[in-house]
Amino acid sequence: MGDSINRNPHPDFKKVEASRPGWEADQRFHYTKTADPEWSFGRGRNALADAGAARPHVAIDPHAGDRPAGFNYKLLISAITPRPIAFVSTRSADGRVTNLAPFSYFNVVTHDPPVFMIGFSSSVAEAKDTLKNLLDSKECVINIISETFLEAANSTSVDAPFGADEWRVSGLTPDYSCETVKCARVKEAVFSVEAKLDSFREWDSRSKPGKKSGTTVFVEGTRFWVREDALNDEKNIVDPAILRPMGRLGGITYSRTTQGLELTRPKFNEDVGGLEGYEKLPERKA
Repeated sequence: MGDSINRNPHPDFKKVEASRPGWEADQRFHYTKTADPEWSFGRGRNALADAGAARPHVAIDPHAGDRPAGFNYKLLISAITPRPIAFVSTRSADGRVTNLAPFSYFNVVTHDPPVFMIGFSSSVAEAKDTLKNLLDSKECVINIISETFLEAANSTSVDAPFGADEWRVSGLTPDYSCETVKCARVKEAVFSVEAKLDSFREWDSRSKPGKKSGTTVFVEGTRFWVREDALNDEKNIVDPAILRPMGRLGGITYSRTTQGLELTRPKFNEDVGGLEGYEKLPERKA
């Protein structure tokens, strides 16, 4: 078992960080071939080596009596990766309190209308700044974090008291030119979405019956903001080489997006050979 599996938390992070190679500034987004360009239907695994492929799996009951709920959190955020990050800007309904914070329980769930999901590890009664503001004002801005302001974005996860301004902590620029919401978008962000609250749901805890353990919020996008050099002429594609998005892995680990590959979506008749070709494929045995 490699050291990386127990990488967090570090007892002296700055000492650990100092021992690592410097930022690889020359690593820019680029495309490569797939690992196995000659892969064919029915083959299963590609040609990449995996020394542990024959090892048995371990079944885990998420609600086992002796398993803390926090173990599920640590397991899931280390396995469901990389996760996109919603860098959420909110403002209280009276305009007095603003907040900026990152969330990796996040994704787009449909495009017509554009709806996004943000997950919070708290009940509404115990809501922290972002959730409290969002439910109060019923609006937010979702910003995508780029390499160029990762440290600033991470700084907003500080355990500041309610009312403290994370914009000041981060040094990022609030841009109040939004057209459908009153909260600010992050000016440094290549891509941002103005959004309005659609609905939310609280979740019943399994480890603490009778308590609420989390809240999922659905918001609908009402405006998209894209830096012009990252946008194509048709206004329907954002260039990953300009966006340079960051993702979340487990614990305190982030991931860069510097490499992409492309695979066409296969057609059953043309590529598989229709039912005749399908019948020729070998059956997979357990």
